[in-house]
Amino acid sequence: MIFLTAAATTTPPESTQQAIGYPTLFLLVLIGALVPVVPTGALVSSAAVVAFHQTAPFALLLVFAVAALAAFLGDVALYWLGQRGMRSKNGSRWLETLRDRAPEDRLAQAQEKLSDHGIAVLVLSRLVPAGRIPVMLACLMAKMPLRTFARGDVPACLAWAVTYQLIGILGGSLFSEPWEGVVAAVALTLAISVAPSVWRRVRRPAA
Repeated sequence: MIFLTAAATTTPPESTQQAIGYPTLFLLVLIGALVPVVPTGALVSSAAVVAFHQTAPFALLLVFAVAALAAFLGDVALYWLGQRGMRSKNGSRWLETLRDRAPEDRLAQAQEKLSDHGIAVLVLSRLVPAGRIPVMLACLMAKMPLRTFARGDVPACLAWAVTYQLIGILGGSLFSEPWEGVVAAVALTLAISVAPSVWRRVRRPAA
């Protein structure tokens, strides 16, 4: 992973890190938005740690802009592919992926929140671990136009990028070595991502 390599004790020049790191961040976040298995939050936090320790001006701003843009383009592309699947008699593998990653209970909650709050729920869906796909599927089932979805997804992606960048800045400020901050940021983002599922498993026997 480029950001873990860049954060090693012996780092390449900042110009090299930027020339390789920003395009790599963009590509990985874009892929992660299309294929929801890449830990994009951890990637953004790691990139923010490295940028925090750089002397180049606007490094953190560039990480934020690249991450938010890639997340937005990935979301819009995935929604467009989902729309094509909804219109097709045979569906599509993209639509099936969305359905596989949206349990019935989470989908029902997403549909209820979408009905109550409209596109504003997209912001929360990006911040809640595993919340993006059920809400996206609920939007597809409600036949929300792509333009409307994109309008709601802009603040969602901005809020998401800010949140995970702040986690990276926190990790970078706590440790003098970039690699230590990367480890801390990745550990925190992974803990956040698994916390909801762990909590549901803990509560289930008592239900």
